[in-house]
Amino acid sequence: MEKVIKINGSNLTIEDVIAVARYNIKVELDENQKKEVLLCREFVENAIKNGQAIYGINTGFGKFSDVAISDEELDLLQKNLIYSDACGVGEPFETEVVRAMMLLRANAIAKGFSGVLVETIECLINMLNKGVHPIVRSKGSVGSSGDLCPLAHMVLPMIGEGEAEYKGQVMSGKDAMEKAGVQTVKLKAKEGLALINGTQAMMGNAVLAVYDTEKLLKQADVIGALTVEALQGIIDAYDERVHKIRPHKGQLDSAENMRAILAGSKLVTKQGEKRMQDGYSLRCIPQVHGASRLAFDYVKSVIETEINSVTDNPLIFRGENGACISGGNFHGQPVAIAMDTLGILVSEIANISERRIERLVNPSLSNLPAFLVKNGGINDGFMIPQYVAAALVSENKVLAHPASVDSIPTSANQEDHVSMGTIGARKARQILDHAQHVISIELLTASQAVDFGDPDKLGKGTKIAYKKLREKVDFMENDVIFYPDMDKAFDLVKSEEMLKAVENEIGELK
Repeated sequence: MEKVIKINGSNLTIEDVIAVARYNIKVELDENQKKEVLLCREFVENAIKNGQAIYGINTGFGKFSDVAISDEELDLLQKNLIYSDACGVGEPFETEVVRAMMLLRANAIAKGFSGVLVETIECLINMLNKGVHPIVRSKGSVGSSGDLCPLAHMVLPMIGEGEAEYKGQVMSGKDAMEKAGVQTVKLKAKEGLALINGTQAMMGNAVLAVYDTEKLLKQADVIGALTVEALQGIIDAYDERVHKIRPHKGQLDSAENMRAILAGSKLVTKQGEKRMQDGYSLRCIPQVHGASRLAFDYVKSVIETEINSVTDNPLIFRGENGACISGGNFHGQPVAIAMDTLGILVSEIANISERRIERLVNPSLSNLPAFLVKNGGINDGFMIPQYVAAALVSENKVLAHPASVDSIPTSANQEDHVSMGTIGARKARQILDHAQHVISIELLTASQAVDFGDPDKLGKGTKIAYKKLREKVDFMENDVIFYPDMDKAFDLVKSEEMLKAVENEIGELK
């Protein structure tokens, strides 16, 4: 039976979002939740009939919140909102980001506090299931009041406007909906605002970044361990006793991973056997990787909470003391700070990896041939891949400047503090991409270094990582065109193929 993700606004997980965004798993609206959505919509309709003034329903938006809108113009107000806010610039978001946005927005408004019609939620779900992907320009959101601009681009095809990709072709939103057999919607009072006043553009990026970072942290331990062996590193630094007396969870987990990955290694050395100490980029792997892990735990908890949060405005509360309350849940600050933190923690994983690459290629820091090539001079060996890693970590240092510390007032100072969370989330994904490239260069470099010794002496986990690379990339006797081999190593990291193989052998890493 084909897997289906059922959404109700409360139970969506990071893994669910990845399944839909990246692997096109089908989505359904939980039947039990439809009643909540209908009752919330009924509350909105009654409030309008009673002449109650409600922000964004029968008033203008932002600085125009004091402007009353006539009953005859309520639906036009919602359409005009989408038209006016769809003014993004820049390259479109990748399809997986757009799919994540669509799922997350459907899930949020399905919770039953947004006042939309069931048909509107089902329109988004049908688009996901039939592969209609709005073209969403990536730049233009300040991250509060919600991701107005990118979400408006997401909504355009729902109303037969804008552009969308369908079966690999970009076409008008109207044509894409017709070809896919998805019924467009006519937005009713409150619906336009409910669809765009939320954090789902930053969150589409954030969920993908969190998922991939969790895999990166494990792979950094695996590849770091391979470098330790290539340099005959001192295993005593990962002794459990050392880490128990500074018991940060991230440090403990990373040290435990190192011991598991290196189990059975005949390449590591003991303290005093060849030298008393290793450089920090080897000796302090648990401390540095562990600090990033600690920060990551905070980031992940924020994103898990936000996935099932209601982030539009106003919010509809039914019951005896029912009310439409204009609050600030659309403000992206929690996600903004989390994404800036993610960028920093991932930058540090890349930084220490690049320093390990340097130790591998620099003969003054190892007993290995200069730049890991037999005939140096006529061959440059691994000289230039280290340059590439250095360039990427340097660029990360620029990108890691936090977006959330900046704010520019909008809407004539009605919206006088904004989060810049979508900028932070986009930057975090760029930093992550760079880090994946850096550790894949370390994988290539460490494997080359190991071949100057005896790969059969590798530890239980590192032997698997080494073999996975050697299935795709040969030992480099003489200079080759390097980038295809770098791409193959990157694909091993990006696809998690290497990590899965290692975990199949030694068990799941922390």
